[in-house]
Amino acid sequence: QVQLTESGGGLAQPGVSLRLDCVASGLTVATYTIAWFRQAPGKDREFVASHHWRGARTYFKYYVDSVRGRFNIARDNERNMVSLHMNNLKPEDTAVYYCAAGQPADATTSDAGQYTYWGRGTQVTISS
Repeated sequence: QVQLTESGGGLAQPGVSLRLDCVASGLTVATYTIAWFRQAPGKDREFVASHHWRGARTYFKYYVDSVRGRFNIARDNERNMVSLHMNNLKPEDTAVYYCAAGQPADATTSDAGQYTYWGRGTQVTISS
């Protein structure tokens, strides 16, 4: 049974950093595209970042424009996990963050429907 478990959310002030972890069981992250999505209250689920690994030292990272330069997605194959390092957090980053795994034909896709497995989410609240 595949399970994705997110952790690391919480309440923080604007400008600080947080790290979210997504630990996988039942699948090997090295063989999947792993993505982070988020959903703010009253809004649709939004793509945040994805990590597409093609083996050896070849991989690709994609980000939504609003987080590019502030967030970094990183993969740890030995620990079978993917992390989202979030820097200079803003109130508009407040949302429930979800980890997802899939094998989309287009690794650049931001379409949530292309991802098969989902975690239950972790809340991130940025407020002063």
